[in-house]
Amino acid sequence: MPALFQPLKIGSLELENRIVIAPMCQYSATDGNAGDWHAIHLGHLALSGAALLIIEATAVLAEGRITPADLGLYSDANEAALAGVLATVRAHSPIKIGMQLAHAGRKASSQSPWDGGQQIRSGDAQGWLADAPSAVPHSPSEESPHALDAAGLARVRDGFAEAARRAARLGIDALEIHAAHGYLLHQFLSPLSNQRSDEYGGSLDNRMRFPLEVFDAVRAAFPADRPVWVRLSATDWVDGGWDLDSSVAFAQALKARGCAAIHVSTGGVSPQQKIPLGAGYQVPFAVRIKAEAGLPTIAVGLITEAEQAETIVATGEADAVALARAILYEPRWPWHAAAKLGAKVQAPRQYWRSQPREYKDLFEGASIGQR
Repeated sequence: MPALFQPLKIGSLELENRIVIAPMCQYSATDGNAGDWHAIHLGHLALSGAALLIIEATAVLAEGRITPADLGLYSDANEAALAGVLATVRAHSPIKIGMQLAHAGRKASSQSPWDGGQQIRSGDAQGWLADAPSAVPHSPSEESPHALDAAGLARVRDGFAEAARRAARLGIDALEIHAAHGYLLHQFLSPLSNQRSDEYGGSLDNRMRFPLEVFDAVRAAFPADRPVWVRLSATDWVDGGWDLDSSVAFAQALKARGCAAIHVSTGGVSPQQKIPLGAGYQVPFAVRIKAEAGLPTIAVGLITEAEQAETIVATGEADAVALARAILYEPRWPWHAAAKLGAKVQAPRQYWRSQPREYKDLFEGASIGQR
């Protein structure tokens, strides 16, 4: 059995293979509510043969949305809308479903990417003033955010915890806390965006304090028998910014608090970043975090080929691989990977007849008869 298709256990979560669908924003919600697009999008990805589908960055507060069209889990209406979508998905797929809880911080109040992705200023009809660790804009030309005070910090913490309770009621199998890509918790971690002089700024321990408090709040609010983990940016790719040494320290602190895994990405906090893109360019960060923090890791970033993913898992560089753009482009990526590597994969019985003649044992349990 190829390593990519061997089972994996993250905390109490049992996965049938090592392929994860990464959270991918769809910018298609109304007032945070999931709709028909989410049913189509999550539904077809749930038929992919991957073991885990992580729902896109889901805002824990309305002001924590990246765009006005972001998915949210901060209201009863949000919860009810997503419950309907999940019921449809689960009726047709056994895939495990995770959710990424998020707050955009100073990158909130933005246009959708297809509208340019730029900041919507607070005076505009759809805009609002973003919250952040410090009143430092993402880029010099942008409106400065509001620096969170003690009451604001409590509101954000409580928002994460309440969203975790809603996720539990929805039957979400695992939670991922978004501390990557330049959003609020990453902003607290990075000295580029965190210029506070109180107990939440300055030293590494101080900059980690609020993200760790949020983790504790989510872990306490979510059922103990379901795992919680963190997605982080292992480096800012900017001199003087957040780096791999700091990421290792953060992962070690998270492990001590019961974190089940680390989903390793990079970048996003500064437009000054210089990223050397290449196949699997973020995997080495996952290697070191796994080795020094002793936590399972999920690697992501230009992982596009089955053989590449197999090597990452088989050599122990990471415990699982996450696919984003690659699986949007090819939603049956796990089927093709299983065919190439000589493995079996789950497929819906309605599609069993599509099994190619040269791969007679590709679909687990497939049996077709006809008069």
